[in-house]
Amino acid sequence: MNREELCRAALKAMRTAYAPYSDYYVGAALECADGTVYTGCNIENASYTPTICAERVAIFKAVSDGKRDFKRIAVCGGKEGVVADIFPPCGVCRQVMSEFCTSAFEILMIRSEDPLQFETVTLVDLLPFRFTPEHLEQI
Repeated sequence: MNREELCRAALKAMRTAYAPYSDYYVGAALECADGTVYTGCNIENASYTPTICAERVAIFKAVSDGKRDFKRIAVCGGKEGVVADIFPPCGVCRQVMSEFCTSAFEILMIRSEDPLQFETVTLVDLLPFRFTPEHLEQI
């Protein structure tokens, strides 16, 4: 799958978000090294804490299917599902990515839907001093 197709999958996933409290819809499409794609959307909850982000939904779906080798993820979001600019992953999602992804893992942040425009960064760009499982070996 090319980057544009992955972005379109994230945009499609965004349409299924459950966001009655914030009205911010977020979608993600995760590409595994073997080409398999998992999508996710944000799912809110009235008590807020159980809310989960689109990126983690996609990653957890992949992990629950036994996937552990990830290539890149496309992410989009916006008020009422309208993409107005990049919608970067939150800190918790960045840390989850850090658990499963290399520093070179790509994050495609969609800037606009029509025309399709996106910004590409690596995980190390977003989280330069990330905490990884290797840090636990030092304890």
